[in-house]
Amino acid sequence: MGDQETSVLELPAIHLNGTSREALLEQNCKVGNALVDALNALSDAAPNGRDYYTKSPNAFKRAIAEHLDRCNKIKTVLAEVEQIVTYISDHE
Repeated sequence: MGDQETSVLELPAIHLNGTSREALLEQNCKVGNALVDALNALSDAAPNGRDYYTKSPNAFKRAIAEHLDRCNKIKTVLAEVEQIVTYISDHE
């Protein structure tokens, strides 16, 4: 990843001909809430060592690493949506 540029979000322009500020806020809050629900559900489905010990000595360790990777992906998207919500909230 060394040469890749860091990503800056493209935030919406709030104006009379676009989607209303209220609608943008409602839509993005809905997405944020769904992501929190997804993260909670994913946490509930965390790997349990009893389901992996018969496979191999490293199976549980790999399952946990993969699970944490999935959680981090959702957290990354949630953080972006939170940035969008903050931007919309702060710009009238």
